[in-house]
Amino acid sequence: MSTVRLPTTIPHGRTARRLEWPHLPPHVRALVEEHCGSPVVEARSQGAGFTPGFASVLVCADGTRHFVKAASTKAQRMFAEAYREEARKLTALPEEAPAPRLLWLHDADDWVVLGIEHVDARQPERPWHADDLAACLAMTEQMAVGLTPSPPELEVADFATEFAEWPAYWDRLRRTPPDLAGFAEHADEAAALAARFAEVTAGETLVHTDIRDDNLMLTVDGRVLLCDWNWPVIGAAWLDTVFLMIGPRGDGLDVEAVLAASPVTRDLPAESVDVAIALITAYFLLSATLPVPPTSPHIRDAQRWQGEVCWHWLAERRGWR
Repeated sequence: MSTVRLPTTIPHGRTARRLEWPHLPPHVRALVEEHCGSPVVEARSQGAGFTPGFASVLVCADGTRHFVKAASTKAQRMFAEAYREEARKLTALPEEAPAPRLLWLHDADDWVVLGIEHVDARQPERPWHADDLAACLAMTEQMAVGLTPSPPELEVADFATEFAEWPAYWDRLRRTPPDLAGFAEHADEAAALAARFAEVTAGETLVHTDIRDDNLMLTVDGRVLLCDWNWPVIGAAWLDTVFLMIGPRGDGLDVEAVLAASPVTRDLPAESVDVAIALITAYFLLSATLPVPPTSPHIRDAQRWQGEVCWHWLAERRGWR
């Protein structure tokens, strides 16, 4: 299999345009400091990701550090709702979930504010390194075991229900095809694969679905944590492991060897992986054609890059020329 890197100019780790600490209303800053137990003396906005909500590591006068997210229910309704959902999911996640813990929540006065456990950690380096991928892979392998079955107190949709509209994205792509080698010749086959997604993605595991470098934290004590548990679903245990491979594949790592060795995927029918890749390829490529939101100037480039990575990956796996 090929290990050719797909070039990108996306400024990884510097993609977000977020609210800063001084932008928060005085009453919000006051309640945050009350929860922290000490005045904030420094705020380090997190540059990764693609949403404009407040997300900062706060350093307090007593030396403690806190991670806080916030969004206005009036000015940032969609992101406030996402933070509200994240709080609900974090509260219900079991101890086995590799996630930082929710410490407190304020959902009133037109603001949703989350106080989340601060963890001394870094994100995977880009381009991806084999050691970082191995650590993150071990985490998804543990999730496949520890989150099966999905905890009953966590009410989430199944994969087939949540992604039911995605196969139809291929119809729109075929009407206005992207400029990709082999797309015209093989789009129908890719669409047919995606249409079968429900039969291969069913399962009993809690699946994160949005696993990429800006949502991963490699801690100083050797753990790997996964952030942004906004929209998990119940599905096949192998899905997060396959989704994890997109970035490393685009950065030139041999992810086929990784999948062939992992106990989560080594006995999986190759066509099941192809179906999952075909499904998300359409989502990325179609999303990349949408207008660029002023609050997230890099999101379409990132989606286009992921779509191209997935298309080339699928084409190689299927032997398309």
